[in-house]
Amino acid sequence: MAARATTFYNLLLTSLQLLLTCHVTFAAGGKWDLLLSNVGISAMHMQLLSNDRVVMFDRTNFGPSNISLPNGNCRRNPQDPVSKMDCTAHSIEYDVASNKVRPLTVQSNTWCSSGSVRPDGVLVQTGGDRDGELKARTFSPCDDNQCDWVEINNGLAKRRWYSSNHILPDGKQIVIGGRGQFNYEFFPKTTSPNVIALPFLAETSDKGEENNLYPYVFLNTDGRLFIFANNRAILLDYVKNTVVKTYPAIPGGDPRSYPSTGSAVLLPLKNLEADKIDAEVLVCGGAPKGSFILASRKRTFVKALDTCARIKINDENPQWMVEKMPRARVMGDMTLLPNGDVLLINGGSAGSAAWGLGREPVFVPDMYHPENPVNSRFESLNPNTIPRMYHSTAIILRDGRVLVGGSNPHAFYNFTGVLFPTELSLEAFSPAYLEPEFAKLRPKITSPKSQSTITYGMNLKVEFEVAGEVKGPVKVTMVFPSFTSHSFSMNQRLLVLDNVSVKRTSSVFGVLFGTSRNFEVQVRTPRSAIIAPPGYYMMFVVNQNIPSEGIWVRLQ
Repeated sequence: MAARATTFYNLLLTSLQLLLTCHVTFAAGGKWDLLLSNVGISAMHMQLLSNDRVVMFDRTNFGPSNISLPNGNCRRNPQDPVSKMDCTAHSIEYDVASNKVRPLTVQSNTWCSSGSVRPDGVLVQTGGDRDGELKARTFSPCDDNQCDWVEINNGLAKRRWYSSNHILPDGKQIVIGGRGQFNYEFFPKTTSPNVIALPFLAETSDKGEENNLYPYVFLNTDGRLFIFANNRAILLDYVKNTVVKTYPAIPGGDPRSYPSTGSAVLLPLKNLEADKIDAEVLVCGGAPKGSFILASRKRTFVKALDTCARIKINDENPQWMVEKMPRARVMGDMTLLPNGDVLLINGGSAGSAAWGLGREPVFVPDMYHPENPVNSRFESLNPNTIPRMYHSTAIILRDGRVLVGGSNPHAFYNFTGVLFPTELSLEAFSPAYLEPEFAKLRPKITSPKSQSTITYGMNLKVEFEVAGEVKGPVKVTMVFPSFTSHSFSMNQRLLVLDNVSVKRTSSVFGVLFGTSRNFEVQVRTPRSAIIAPPGYYMMFVVNQNIPSEGIWVRLQ
């Protein structure tokens, strides 16, 4: 009997160890769907537009893609070592509703570039490499499949490669940094001088590895810019070109910027009617200092960072608070969800960004709940099976799913004989709030209609239906669609509107029979463009942490 008990105990212990090793147990679920196995390109850059189509692109000088240019077109491409005459597309438009793609024509190299959406909904993309480094490009949304890229020669004053953009309150974009560029400029160009030195970028450049590319840039609630590079940040008055605040380095001093690539978000902004609005930045993951050099020169792949750091950027004496993540992650993406949670997805757990330098794919997404107490903010979700390493992307869609694509850690398209082949597939991750068990709690917005225009500082009535119970505070959130590349979602911004009142509305039938589930909530729109730059936002109603499908509103 004792021997049997010992054997049973050993088997049980082995099983538990196996479960822990394989990460089989997950707290919060979530669902993965393969949307398309081959979209023709590797989605290095992504931008959702206000017609629910997503523009994606990679680069133009690394051989033919897997999708032909429209109408049998070809373009001369003397900078491509593989194909001097290229008849394939390196940009596509993905239609969310039909789950189909169409090829787009980009004439110059968009590799490792940046962008944002103008207030009128037009995508502005800036920079790239070689023949694309000084160019700007625009893409105007259309529903007839006739729109395509328009190139603007010399749209930039300086080469912009690995730069970051941010939409400004006046609708212009600021373009910050890039390889060898310790300065910033504006698009469209302003009066001279258009290029303004930013010594902070030179100060944060590590010899031999940089660790300050694709800086994390957020518009603060006072109209200044929070700029993070390497392991520290400043608050910049870009109008006066004055650094008004210098933040301490994250404890430990390890870098979080490319190629030691972590990710960052501005946490949801709330209490928008307050005189002083709090703003918090969360930076997660990255790679220890020296990881890029060790990986590239010695093929030694150091474990990635397993911490996040959070800071209240408007405090008198701001300090970073460090939290432990469930796992190490480099080259991960951070996506704000409509209910205010943060999804950490993609990446590896060793090495660094750049070609062939990442190892140990992280298949498990993690959810971060900003409102929870410390040490109870993370939960692990269901894994996918496709490695999403260097050059992966993730963005939120209006229906609440997260679109996931990309992964190409190679100088060319490479599908065989490599550790992580070039990935052309497109997936969707559905967070737990989309599971059928929550269908009765999910609101449906009935007014205003999608594509409505709203103005600053107005009282807005939002009407919605719910089949089940409405409990607790109902939130109305607005999300600005991000331009995502290299683990940073530029312009990503979520606002929680101030809730004036919520009431149940009833038809005559509903009053008689008690079956009405119609509600209206009165909210205040943001008071100024400093808090919410003008443009198209996705608006959601959130009931018991379950968001509705969004509607598009244009704030002006």
